[in-house]
Amino acid sequence: MLADLLDAGDVSSVELTQAHLDRIAAVDGEVHAFLQVDGDGALAQAGDSDERRRAGNAQSRLDGVPIAVKDVLATRGLPTTCGSRILEGWVPPYDATVVARLRAAGLPILGKTNMDEFAMGSSTEHSAYGPTHNPWDLDRIPGGSGGGSAAAVAAFEAPLAIGTDTGGSIRQPGAVTGTVGVKPTYGGVSRYGLVALANSLDQAGPVTRTVLDAALLHELIGGHDPLDSTSIDQPLPGLVAAAEQGVTGDLSGVTIGVVTELGGPGSAEGYQAGVLERFQESVDLMVDAGAKVVEVSCPSFVHALAAYYLILPAEASSNLAKFDAMRYGLRVLPEGVESPSAEEVMRATRDAGFGDEVKRRIILGTYALSSGYYDAYYGQAQKVRTLITRDFEQAFSQADVLVSPTAPTTAFKLGEKLDDPLAMYLNDLATIPANLAGVPGISVPSGLAEEDGLPTGVQILAPALADDRVYRVGAALEAMLVHQWGGAILDKAPALPTEGGSR
Repeated sequence: MLADLLDAGDVSSVELTQAHLDRIAAVDGEVHAFLQVDGDGALAQAGDSDERRRAGNAQSRLDGVPIAVKDVLATRGLPTTCGSRILEGWVPPYDATVVARLRAAGLPILGKTNMDEFAMGSSTEHSAYGPTHNPWDLDRIPGGSGGGSAAAVAAFEAPLAIGTDTGGSIRQPGAVTGTVGVKPTYGGVSRYGLVALANSLDQAGPVTRTVLDAALLHELIGGHDPLDSTSIDQPLPGLVAAAEQGVTGDLSGVTIGVVTELGGPGSAEGYQAGVLERFQESVDLMVDAGAKVVEVSCPSFVHALAAYYLILPAEASSNLAKFDAMRYGLRVLPEGVESPSAEEVMRATRDAGFGDEVKRRIILGTYALSSGYYDAYYGQAQKVRTLITRDFEQAFSQADVLVSPTAPTTAFKLGEKLDDPLAMYLNDLATIPANLAGVPGISVPSGLAEEDGLPTGVQILAPALADDRVYRVGAALEAMLVHQWGGAILDKAPALPTEGGSR
């Protein structure tokens, strides 16, 4: 672990940060994980960290370990574009609470990572600045919307990253890039300064290479924030302690629930055979570690995708109304109009500044909220959301955690699903229910699919505020899999084209 090397004085934060900046320079032309890189700022922060460590005043266990941040979180002095032309060049005058906590803990910020525009997508192909490529196969997607953060970690451009998860945008990229991704309990990590897509669904969380790293990062960024009205006013459970307990590989006394509707027995339609094989192997390993396995049914989950794609666009259409060309961001004047009205400027700016997927969801959300349709669509979707929450409650009365494949398939080819939005949306089939109910989840690499040799992931879900459970079970599974593989899953990734560089 890099923090241990810093503790021992074997490496300095400046050296560590420079090594990652060099790696970004060598491979990011191919991967395109970053939208902005702040080399000077990161090195200055690293120098401050080295001074603190020399004085014995490290701010945290991760003080001096560099990190990348998804470009949906406000960063003082660094552009925050949300992957959209409409915010191109916008530099916030303040930090999101997550970013402020990273700075206070001493983590140098390498830069901002690429994402689907306003976090709308499952492949990072909807970024206005071009797609990110999967380090395992540069012709494939790295997941979305936070594919930039996952790809940066998988390509060893950053040891840690922050993502956000609205319907699976941390966990699904984790599954297809061989990284660990965590969606905390809704309200467990502050949303202040996170540019909202859907207020009732968005949640920031860690993207790392190990479960323990995720726990360390989660403890730094989590906890109550008075600036966020949705923040939970109670302490986090012991996440690092739970991960360290899990590393022992003992799951005695833990009951694992396999969700029938999420790739469980008899419900495998749409799931790739190799994904299901690795998932079953993971379940078998958990049994070997002492866990009891039961099958649980959550019948309302089959309606989660439909409910989500009414609730999310409805909230997005409201949130994105603030991008009106009047206060900040892009402003486009309509052609051939001498003295355009405010409405004409808004129309021209939004037409030029928003991409097709954002426009699609704004139109859908506005329609669902319109007079005469609110009760028929949005109201019904909220009722389904309540049923999904009840299904979780019933399932957790039978099991401590629930498990499923994280994503139904491995990474697909770039461009393969761009013209079929519904096929793209189906990639979030297994992850969406957790966001609708606000429960925490983790994606842990479960191996490589036989068909294509690409990473797969297993998802572990726990009741709200029981985030420690996903860390204990995730760390135990990870330890057993790494032992079985003879090393970390990313050690099996093919080399990227570098100019004399290496992993």
